[in-house]
Amino acid sequence: MSETTLYQREGAYIPRVAAVHDLCGYGKCSLGVAIPVLSAAGCDVCPVPTGLFSSHTAFPGWYMHDTTDMLADYLAAWKNIGVEIDAVYSGFLGAPEQVDRIRDLYAMYPAALRVVDPVMADHGKVYPTYTPELCDAMAELACGADILTPNLTEAAIILGEPIGEDWGGTDISDEEAHRLVDALVTKGAKHVVLKGIQREGETCIRNFVGGVDAETVEVHNEYLPYMLHGTGDLYASCLLAAVMAGRSLEEAVRFAGDFVHDAMIVSAQQPEFRDRGVSFEPLLGKVCELL
Repeated sequence: MSETTLYQREGAYIPRVAAVHDLCGYGKCSLGVAIPVLSAAGCDVCPVPTGLFSSHTAFPGWYMHDTTDMLADYLAAWKNIGVEIDAVYSGFLGAPEQVDRIRDLYAMYPAALRVVDPVMADHGKVYPTYTPELCDAMAELACGADILTPNLTEAAIILGEPIGEDWGGTDISDEEAHRLVDALVTKGAKHVVLKGIQREGETCIRNFVGGVDAETVEVHNEYLPYMLHGTGDLYASCLLAAVMAGRSLEEAVRFAGDFVHDAMIVSAQQPEFRDRGVSFEPLLGKVCELL
């Protein structure tokens, strides 16, 4: 696994990444994370906004504008002016039809790296804007990823396994983690980063990395006893930043875990940090150092 390099950086060339995520006004997630992190890694980030939110959905009274109806024309305009893309990085989606727009991007850019962060659920619960149809569409998209980065709940949804009251939680064995990675690869994902295994009584959080013809390995970080919104988006964006800088997948996973860990420590020094979200800005120099 340590030798798996998915993007070869060449000279002074600046790669372009189509970032297919929502834009959130407050709460530090989605495009608000992907754009600065990938830019710091020397990437040209081309946003494809899947929805406009006043804040993320953990806040009461959030407002959402669904952008589905504009996306076909939006991408057709890219095609008409000859935009070139090196990676398609998708996250939160607003409607099942948006999966078709991502497939349009795949057709427009067949050589582009396909990175799917299947943002739809956590801790056994589906996010409030996600319908069963959208979950099914996201699961189909996940199976075509070059890099897939689910948490345990999302992995269960993709595999058609129980969530809700029947969800097994984050305290799973190495054998179960390997089973989930292997099952996701069997369904079509080329490389899988399974996130968020946290065993009772342990002080570390584990991620498992595997892929086609690659041994599954574990990468872990210190567990911090508080949850922050946006850490999943930050993790996936840092992982892709390292990949686009030419790092191996295992190196990218280690970088992403260390960065998120350090950003959570910075966050805890801010007022009302649990509402504010993950504070990564002072650490962006670490992303620049990937170059």
